[in-house]
Amino acid sequence: MEQLNEAVEKRAGGTRLKKGGGMGGPLLLALGLTAAIAGGAYLGLCAYAQNSAAIWKNTYVLEQNIGGLTQEEAVQKVEAALPDLAVGICLYETHDGEEAEAAPNETGSPDASIPLSELGAEVDVPALVAEAGASVKSGSFLTAGWRYLSNTENTYYGGTSHIQLDSAKTAEAAERVAGELSWPALDTEFDVEEGALLVRTAMDGRSVDAEDLGHTLDGLTWIGRLTIVYPCETLSPAKILTAQEIHDQVSGEVKNAGYDAETDAITPEQVGADFDVPAAQAAMDAAEPGSTVRISADIQLPAVTAEELEAVLFRDVLGEAKTHVSGTAARISNVKLASAAFDGTVLNSGDVFSYNETVGQRTVAKGYKPAPAYVRGETVDEIGGGVCQPSSTLYLACLLANLEITERHAHRYVPAYIGKGMDATVSWGGPDYKFTNNTNYPIKITATYEKGYLTVRLLGTNVDGTYAKMTYTPISSTPFEVLYEEDPTLAPGQEVVKTTPYTGYKGKTFRHVYAADGTLISSAYEDTSDYKVRNKVILRGPAEESVPPVVNPIPGGPIIDLPETSDPGIVPEPPVDDPPADPVIIVLPEE
Repeated sequence: MEQLNEAVEKRAGGTRLKKGGGMGGPLLLALGLTAAIAGGAYLGLCAYAQNSAAIWKNTYVLEQNIGGLTQEEAVQKVEAALPDLAVGICLYETHDGEEAEAAPNETGSPDASIPLSELGAEVDVPALVAEAGASVKSGSFLTAGWRYLSNTENTYYGGTSHIQLDSAKTAEAAERVAGELSWPALDTEFDVEEGALLVRTAMDGRSVDAEDLGHTLDGLTWIGRLTIVYPCETLSPAKILTAQEIHDQVSGEVKNAGYDAETDAITPEQVGADFDVPAAQAAMDAAEPGSTVRISADIQLPAVTAEELEAVLFRDVLGEAKTHVSGTAARISNVKLASAAFDGTVLNSGDVFSYNETVGQRTVAKGYKPAPAYVRGETVDEIGGGVCQPSSTLYLACLLANLEITERHAHRYVPAYIGKGMDATVSWGGPDYKFTNNTNYPIKITATYEKGYLTVRLLGTNVDGTYAKMTYTPISSTPFEVLYEEDPTLAPGQEVVKTTPYTGYKGKTFRHVYAADGTLISSAYEDTSDYKVRNKVILRGPAEESVPPVVNPIPGGPIIDLPETSDPGIVPEPPVDDPPADPVIIVLPEE
């Protein structure tokens, strides 16, 4: 039994010796010492963290890093920065109360800022620094060391208990900032300058509530990072024009400012521009909303803008002509009616006037009456007879206004109411009279009938005082012949004029342009007028057998004669001698 016990003890002792290897006591002692040292060091760290005069790292007051500074040093740093500190306003968009975009991070660049001084801020910096320094240290002593070591992120401190704002000043500052951050929608707009197209990109409108912003600032419960996130209301989206749409608008023909008679308003000018559309679109896409992009372009600018036209519209009488209206009452009525049809007509720069298109077809329904007119060389009553006098008067006014004549036809026979070469015949479906406004300004035609005279004026803008005169140079004249036809219905020896005669004339007109001081600028051929001759036809009764035929009737005899006239329907005046063969007749404007 004893042997057994000894064997058991020996066995047990051998086993303990094998496990501990004889080192159990020292290892445990070393571990205990290490733990004691670490614990002591941690407790020392906790004591340092809690009792250190230096403020913990990554600590910010009013966005000033005061970590590692003593309280006195931190106060000095914050007070030095205080005059330059401001509250940042970071906006996020809403529409009809719904957020259009997520609110920006507070670290983002603010849309506006308000200096603390503008808010009337009073800051107790020592108290603010002391509170920040003590705040991070608050907590269990045993966790202080861990909190000190794990303080790797920036921590911001502040509080309205140590920052007071002036309510009145805050409201004023909010009003100013809200005004800066609010604007109406700005559509894409463009303008031109020499060699470039200026495009202002579109920008949606937005609104910031000034009163609510003031309340938000005044009621802050914290001011740590000096940044607030605030909503703004998005207004109606701006209208965006693409580069192609702009090109479509400006790439047309350059056009001067004009006049719209229906609205009595000046119409804007139009530029001509050509540019690289893809390159322009890329530049517009890269630009900030509401900014101006300069795009190189081939620009053609109009000669007259709306602003320039407003001061000189219809300022001057460019040309004026006056003719005497005679003949039957029907003819006079037709002259007045046709004149009224083009009275007040406005032609913008480059427009072409057509007499037939403007006056229209001469019909009974419009009030025109039968009056003498030429038809295939014969004088017959025709609806609208006499309407050539307004066209001729207008033609002469255009010549004296130095306008471009587009279409003009001389009468078949020379008219009496206007000088040779200064007439313009018209007929519905036949000859027309046209002229072009070749000035840079609108022209208005006025026509008035008063005391037997028709006066046509062309109102426009004469920028340099130039004027025109017309001359007529005869080329040839063809005298008419007297022809007799026997008419058995007449009494023997009685004579009646069947056809009034016209002498034929051919001549050229010339336009002479003078400067304002009377210096001749140019003389140019205008047109050739070839007036036909018409023989005088006399009807004669059969001769009596005992009385020889009368060949050359004596004055005061039985012949019923009419002098040569130049326009059917005109009451003939006493005959005048034909002009010499080669005079130069100068037609001047009426004084």
